[in-house]
Amino acid sequence: MEEIKIKGIYRHYKGDYYIVEDIAQDCETLEKLVIYRALYGNSELWVRPLKDFLKEVNKENQKYRFELQQIESKRK
Repeated sequence: MEEIKIKGIYRHYKGDYYIVEDIAQDCETLEKLVIYRALYGNSELWVRPLKDFLKEVNKENQKYRFELQQIESKRK
C-alpha cells in the first residue's frame, strides 16, 4: 500500500485538487482515515477511509482515486 504524504497535493480522478492535512484513526473501529482539504471553493475539509483514498478506479486517465502530484517550486 502506498504511503500518504502529509501536506502533499493530490488530484482526484474527476480533476479537482486537495491537500492532505493528516491521518486520523477512528476511536471505535481503529480504521485509518485521511483528512484532506479542497483547494477550490470554500476549502472544505473532508475525511475518507485510507483504503478508499488509495483505491484503484482507472477513470479519466488516472489509475487511483487520488494521485500525488509532483509540483515544483518556481523559486530558485
